[in-house]
Amino acid sequence: MILLTASRSLLFYVGFALSLIWFSTTGILLFSFFPHRIRSNYALCWNRFIIFWLHVTCGLKVTVVGKENLPATPYVALAKHQSSWETYFLQYFLAPVSIVLKRELLKLPFFGWGLSLTDPIPIDRGSPKQALKQTLAQGKARIGQGISVLVFPEGTRTNAGKEAKYARGGANIAVASQVPAVPIAHNGGEYWPSGGFLKFPGTITVKIGKPISSVEHGSREITEQAKVWIEAEVEKMDKR
Repeated sequence: MILLTASRSLLFYVGFALSLIWFSTTGILLFSFFPHRIRSNYALCWNRFIIFWLHVTCGLKVTVVGKENLPATPYVALAKHQSSWETYFLQYFLAPVSIVLKRELLKLPFFGWGLSLTDPIPIDRGSPKQALKQTLAQGKARIGQGISVLVFPEGTRTNAGKEAKYARGGANIAVASQVPAVPIAHNGGEYWPSGGFLKFPGTITVKIGKPISSVEHGSREITEQAKVWIEAEVEKMDKR
């Protein structure tokens, strides 16, 4: 069983690498000078392919609950961060959205090139105070452009079954922009473990919670509400 899982995971990564090279190279050469929506939509074709390819090679499916809770206007999504899977899925599922990420990712060959087409919000972890100011300023700018913002409040991937401190950066953007914060829970780390090579078959559940008002609540309260809801929902989800 492990040998089969490893073989399927290897096949997935072959397609992952080849498709990454194709989409990032063609994206930079052909779409760099187009408006954000056009170049971003092209780059996100790769994200869609990755989710499709995961299903084909590894038998990994996705079910989404609560899609009706997503506002029709821009918002700040506060999502659980268990693996790399949710970065690929949520970035295209919530589009148009600008993801907050560490600056170093944009320096990676091919991956960083393609990612830059989506206008992410890069932060410098070496300078926390500057990172907070930068995230807030760029987050407000994206909201003003009609683009939602995707934030992982834990800051880094947390292994399935573990809980980390939630930072207030995403909630700060919501409050400053007067837009709702939307909590998102999932169990992606059960099937795509953080830092692991193997991808396991099954169905990842993504649950979208009701928007939290940034008019009625401050950033601390928003963050705490999101954390309590997300962790409770993740605990209810299937374990591999």
